[in-house]
Amino acid sequence: MKAIFRVVNIRYAAGLVLVMLAGAAGLKSAGRSFFKRDDRPVRAADPAIVQFVKPGLVFSVASASIAQGGTITARVKVTDPQGLPLDRLGVDTPGAISMSFIAATIPQGQTQYTAYTVRTATAASGATAIQASSDTGGTLTANADGDYTYTFAAKAPAGYDPTATHTIAVYGTRDLSTYNLGYNEASNAYSFVPNGAKVSVTRDVVRDAGCTRCHDVISYHGGSRVGTALCILCHTPQTTDPTTGATLDFPVLIHKIHDSSALTKDYAINGFTGLDTWGPDGVQVTFPPDGGNGSKNFITGKATVNAGVLRCETCHDQTLGAAQATAYMTNPTQNACGACHDYVNFATGANHVNLVEPDNSQCSKCHGVEGQMEFDASVKGAHIVPTESAQLPGINLTIEGIQGAAGAKPVITYTVKDNAGNPIPLSKLNRLAGVLAGPTTDYGYTSFGSDVTTPGYVSEDLTQGSCGADGTCTYTFLHAIPANATGTYTIGLEGRMVGNLNAGTTKEIDGVEYGAKNVVMNFSVDGSAVAPRRTVVNLVQDCNRCHVKLSLHGENRNQIEMCVLCHNPSENDLSQRTAPPYLGTPPQGINFALLVHRIHSGSAQASFIGRPFTVVGFGGTPVNFNNVVFPVFHNYQETETDDALNKCYVCHSNGSYQNDIPNMANLNIVHDPQGIIPNSGPIAAACMGCHNEVSTGSHALANTTSLGEACAVCHGPTSDFAPQTVHIANVEH
Repeated sequence: MKAIFRVVNIRYAAGLVLVMLAGAAGLKSAGRSFFKRDDRPVRAADPAIVQFVKPGLVFSVASASIAQGGTITARVKVTDPQGLPLDRLGVDTPGAISMSFIAATIPQGQTQYTAYTVRTATAASGATAIQASSDTGGTLTANADGDYTYTFAAKAPAGYDPTATHTIAVYGTRDLSTYNLGYNEASNAYSFVPNGAKVSVTRDVVRDAGCTRCHDVISYHGGSRVGTALCILCHTPQTTDPTTGATLDFPVLIHKIHDSSALTKDYAINGFTGLDTWGPDGVQVTFPPDGGNGSKNFITGKATVNAGVLRCETCHDQTLGAAQATAYMTNPTQNACGACHDYVNFATGANHVNLVEPDNSQCSKCHGVEGQMEFDASVKGAHIVPTESAQLPGINLTIEGIQGAAGAKPVITYTVKDNAGNPIPLSKLNRLAGVLAGPTTDYGYTSFGSDVTTPGYVSEDLTQGSCGADGTCTYTFLHAIPANATGTYTIGLEGRMVGNLNAGTTKEIDGVEYGAKNVVMNFSVDGSAVAPRRTVVNLVQDCNRCHVKLSLHGENRNQIEMCVLCHNPSENDLSQRTAPPYLGTPPQGINFALLVHRIHSGSAQASFIGRPFTVVGFGGTPVNFNNVVFPVFHNYQETETDDALNKCYVCHSNGSYQNDIPNMANLNIVHDPQGIIPNSGPIAAACMGCHNEVSTGSHALANTTSLGEACAVCHGPTSDFAPQTVHIANVEH
């Protein structure tokens, strides 16, 4: 099959893919072991070769010093993951190793690095700028295999501060391509104080784990710069772009990229692959927490902000051990804050309540950690997601029981209570629905009556239920379970209310729609054992790894078990195609696997395959996903490659993307009117969510007969072309 993973040119892809690095950070070491589950070359190689070569690369700076006159030296150990020394020339041990070195310091009274190793970058116009970089012209001396001393060409300047924290970093690549084992990358950062004192000043704001929850691997500029500890040594305040004049300071760079869909001005830098622009006239990244689709926007001050951007702790995670994890709250700065709030002019006071601020010295006086009122000027207050305001009483749904049998109208007993446990009158909800579907073997083709227009399910209004004084309610569905039904059926609840925040103040926010966590209950309609639907994706473990708190359709749907009731094999968007230009056009299939795969491969569908994916949503509003690039990536070569889509394991629980294949042949046909195969087998439909090409469709049809799909023969979990074998990009190493 033709792979779809050669996507948009890298300048565009890199802009969008870089969707969740973090703020400024510090971490002492990073590297890639050959034991990672996504290492295709190692998995595919002869075990005897792997045992001989022992892939992997680990750098460790053992010591560093600055001699009189400013000469900087560092001693570095180079080993494989088991600790065996490696010959950098690749003579005594397999694979030549390249190494680059950086030297930087944190000046007294400052919080960010200034690099000693710099270069002069020249724009096409002739303009120049100093940029932090790796050292050039230094000397690397071998003490023994795996033990090297590097003497920098760059020197600490006269009058340098020997009491300040200094950091030496090494990064590089081990070339094992001769053995078809790709490349290994690693980096390591080592801090010391030249006068021998203990290191007390560090820059440790965000840890890699805050980034890799979305990005999986932090590796840039050819792949050898691994981890944020390396990023912050070059992306310093001293580094600017000579072409555009823009700063490349790490917190500015990362904040602007991640909030670029809300910027009022373009942020443009001329990188290694050409000019990249984020903002109104460039790439517009929507930070993925809370859905990442721009559907949950709130007006704050002068800008429309996606709720995800308000979740600072997505990157500034307080649980990962960073020494300065609270810095974004305790030390707000014009650079970091102004990167998102680019409509503020600190020099003139415009959009800053006319307060002129020449520097950062006064920022924390107004913007403290937390104030007395939500949505105030404090850092925490200004970054509250309105739907999570403590002023909202909350909605909590429970299903106490279901009475239902084949041929009967099910009766559901349920409660609706606030966070304090008080019953909420049903009349206060602007929506409370019960969705009935079945069987759990696969939803989608059960008819609940000739008057039901929703394919495979029926949704009824549970605000019409009868409630007792204790808040326990009952509702009898208007539609019956089919008389010939067998097995397990499902009822799911969704509900929401509208609230007002900070009433009577200048910070009043009206019409905040907030929802309850969906609850789902399975029940037997024929006396057989209750059998839940198979688990393919886990919301908390998989989706919310990136999305944090996924909640869609007006705060209504937030559990996978609820999503699949409606996004079933027969569902499409026909009901919303009621007006031009979509009236009379073929509907779009929105089966869950097909929908999610096509959303996350949106840029590939539009740019490479040439089949843009657009769904007509509620109210006839078209939503296209042409600019979506899956953020989980590793772009080693920086060519036309998007590795993100190959990492199926990121979203799928327990290997379901391949372990389910032998059983999927028994699932329902998937209706995909705009697809290459309008009525597709379930395995082909899932795979063609990404591989949406004629060649793939032809391959699928050729391997499908009246007996079903034969996909498992070649693509089963133990077959030669199992998904885990073929879904790792060739550049993985």
